[in-house]
Amino acid sequence: MAAHRKPKQPPLGGQAGRTAVTLALASAATATLFEGSGHADPRPTTAQVKEKVDRLYEEAEVATERYNGAKEKADEARAAFDRLRDEAARRTQRLNTARDGLGAMAAAQYRSGGLDPAVQLALTSDPDEYLERAALAEKAGDRQAAAVGLVRRELAAIRRLRGESTGRLDALRGHETELRRQRAAVLGKLREARTLLARLTAEERARYEAAAAGRNGSGTSAANARTAPTTASGGTATTRADRSSGGDRGPVTAPNARAAQAVSFAHAQLGKPYVWGATGPSAYDCSGLTQAAWRAAGISLPRTTYTQINAGRRVSRAQLAPGDLIFFYSGISHVGLYIGGGRMIHAPRPGAPIRIAPIDEMPFAGATRVG
Repeated sequence: MAAHRKPKQPPLGGQAGRTAVTLALASAATATLFEGSGHADPRPTTAQVKEKVDRLYEEAEVATERYNGAKEKADEARAAFDRLRDEAARRTQRLNTARDGLGAMAAAQYRSGGLDPAVQLALTSDPDEYLERAALAEKAGDRQAAAVGLVRRELAAIRRLRGESTGRLDALRGHETELRRQRAAVLGKLREARTLLARLTAEERARYEAAAAGRNGSGTSAANARTAPTTASGGTATTRADRSSGGDRGPVTAPNARAAQAVSFAHAQLGKPYVWGATGPSAYDCSGLTQAAWRAAGISLPRTTYTQINAGRRVSRAQLAPGDLIFFYSGISHVGLYIGGGRMIHAPRPGAPIRIAPIDEMPFAGATRVG
């Protein structure tokens, strides 16, 4: 039986064993390398990163305008709640004063023996004293009735104010919840954009920044705009269109003094940073800049792009004049201030300062003339 058994293979040892182990490890590493390389995601190009980042910035701006709208509503609800609370405090003070008056009257009646004034008068034998006391009692009765009526009115008013305050507080909490949601959306989009940009090499990042600057207008044109001459209407405007903008060749003189003042204010903000939700004076978002520019001209605009577009008279692209508000994208998520020559001043996006840019760099959605 032993002759038919398969002989055992002796274990590899020495140099032969080490060689076999080395070949096995090398084979496994090679297989892993090929398997990993076969499933690795291809590294995005600079153009692909730019496209994704631009889309994220656009989505962040949509969320920013929604945040601005929610903040405006929250501020209004908070102000209304505070007004109701102040009025309730004043009513409560008046109520306490009226109650104190009633308490004093009750104490005086107790000290007089608690007799009804008519009974006290009947026991008076002196006719002159009777008439005098009758007049005083009538006045006291009138004062007491008035005090009771005041207490009742203040109690009813306080109950009404408490009901309104509860409704305002519920609305405020709802707006604050929406505010937090939109803030998270903005920060999420910006964080995702920063993550994509961090994957670029220094050379790729430089190319990206150059492409973004070229699309939004050069720093040279912004610097030249700071020294532009003053128009007859008192505003600042360029005297000729920027030949490199490819934009419309509209008028360059503001139609009135207020529009000129708005344009002049916007020129003074060139170079300041874009910060989402900011309304100045050190930083702005797109609608915060246009709101501040027209506020400097004495006109109050609403806070968001989608409300600013209805704040004046609609004009066509061919009718644009300096001071007009120009809106972009189908969701009306971006706005700039037209300055003539097919150009605008706007706050583009995070990382890009307030600058002059051609209006045809983004999809035109409409324009509004204010004032």
